[in-house]
Amino acid sequence: MIRSDLMMGAAIAAVMAGGASAESGGMAMLKGQDGQDAGHVILTEGPGGTLFHAELVGLTPGWHSFHVHEVGSCEEGFDAAGDHYNPDDKGHGLLAEDGAHAGDLPNIHVNANGEAMAEFYSSRLTIAGGSAPLMDEDGSAIIIHENADSYQSDAGAGGRVACGVITQTK
Repeated sequence: MIRSDLMMGAAIAAVMAGGASAESGGMAMLKGQDGQDAGHVILTEGPGGTLFHAELVGLTPGWHSFHVHEVGSCEEGFDAAGDHYNPDDKGHGLLAEDGAHAGDLPNIHVNANGEAMAEFYSSRLTIAGGSAPLMDEDGSAIIIHENADSYQSDAGAGGRVACGVITQTK
């Protein structure tokens, strides 16, 4: 419980301290299927997209896919989050010929201690406004899957192991 409070405090402090010139920000506190803390993701909107800063814990070592899903809900074993966020009706996978889903993001690697840190930028996503806003009428969620994404039309990502609803912070 104390660790969870410390993580939440650190995440909020990082959002408040960083990106003062950013238009908008967000965060997601992730939980595993067992309800245990799985870390947090801080989002900072820039002039041409969104920066994701992830600090994750309690995951199985190895490669995992990291996606934004279309609904801001982690209910029903994380199934309520729906499919990958795809407002532009693109194909799946970062290597898709006509472009990927807006919610397709790079894989993450979890170390032997079950921890991962990652940063990546998506020019397809915004916190609010634009053609792929994370804070649309039903929100969005971050899902970590049990396997790496193939970046092809068949993701091969497997089950959903962690979920966090994205909330707007600025």
